[in-house]
Amino acid sequence: MLRIGILGLGTVGSGVVKILEKNSENIKNKVGTEVTIEKILVNNLKKERDVEIKKELLTDKVEDIINNSNIDIVVELIGGEQPAYDYIIKAIENGKSIVTANKLVIAKYGKRIFRKADENDVQVCYEGSVAGGLPIIRPLQNSLAANRIEKIYGILNGTTNYILTDMSKEKKDFADSLKNAQALGFAEADPSSDIEGYDAAYKITILSSLAFERFVDVNEVYVEGIKDIDIEDIELAHEMGYVIKLLAIAKNSSEGLDVRVHPAFVPEDHPLAMINGTYNCVYLHGDAVGQVMSTARGAGQMPTGSAVTADIIQVAKDINHNQREVQRMDSFLESNVIKIDEIENSFYLRFEVKDEPGVMAHIAKIFGDNNVSLASVLQKQKENPVVPLVFITHSVREKDLNQSLAKIKKLDDVIEIKSVIRVENNI
Repeated sequence: MLRIGILGLGTVGSGVVKILEKNSENIKNKVGTEVTIEKILVNNLKKERDVEIKKELLTDKVEDIINNSNIDIVVELIGGEQPAYDYIIKAIENGKSIVTANKLVIAKYGKRIFRKADENDVQVCYEGSVAGGLPIIRPLQNSLAANRIEKIYGILNGTTNYILTDMSKEKKDFADSLKNAQALGFAEADPSSDIEGYDAAYKITILSSLAFERFVDVNEVYVEGIKDIDIEDIELAHEMGYVIKLLAIAKNSSEGLDVRVHPAFVPEDHPLAMINGTYNCVYLHGDAVGQVMSTARGAGQMPTGSAVTADIIQVAKDINHNQREVQRMDSFLESNVIKIDEIENSFYLRFEVKDEPGVMAHIAKIFGDNNVSLASVLQKQKENPVVPLVFITHSVREKDLNQSLAKIKKLDDVIEIKSVIRVENNI
């Protein structure tokens, strides 16, 4: 018999308990022995819960789990940076394998955690930390191990994908779509980590570290969220054959790693453009296998609970058969993340300008003087003295574009630079 201790009985923790109980016989057959819950850490012992659990299994003292000699696997599901990180380290030092869905901790402290696990001959599994029920961590470790992964494009946050889908289909502005997502339980009361892109940044940090075998510092990842996306941008994108998505991107090149999160125009006929609602997707390219795409619901009690429980089964099988999956983290190199100013991209630009002769010529000259080549220009006629002017550029270094925009802002005929969004034509 193998015993587990669970830190946290929130949404995901409850899902894990339900799956372990519902599929106990099936899990026993897979592992080769019974897997049981020894203790569960909760904040409030008297709280009513949506999962039936014996009261004697609950504790509000973390020591009852991380210092419990009967427990083989600690499942960390409390989330956040602290005290989750400290609990994980202490449990590892006590010889316990770890299963976690904590993207923040793995993204920020993965290097320390994996080395500590190697020192103590235990495992750390974290499939639930990226894209909920979508299996991607273990495929990268195993099924795709023969490949040199060249690039990853991900829709890794269900909240932002739902909001952008709602804005597009229902013609709503950002604020209304956010309220709708909150009312449906797809967005938190404080949605900042989602809508500002940090949640996706933690996830692409984990994926790029694993795929490229380099420890990526999440602080070096460029992050831009969706709160400035306007319904007019979405409608113009459709008119030009694109869909706006919050993309998490990681590319491996001889110059270094290109790792970033930002909204982007995606061609409407690309598979990523068709991922809607709360679904997540990972689209990657390996040198041997070619293009691989996986999609599933990115969050929620049962999808994430499924990923966490799969990790529990894997670790339990390895313990029961007296073997440990080698992490091989010590061979990882330090990463060289390319600064966003040096990245080349096409761009969608929307200006508000005075409807007067010569405006286009002034703007075009500044672009030309700064090595910015224009692929297309769209001017919408309106019955007022201010009109929108829309450009799509050819691939340009961000530093050159930013220099152009700084000068264009100073033109008397330019009222405002409304939108600057990257265009991903070569996914």
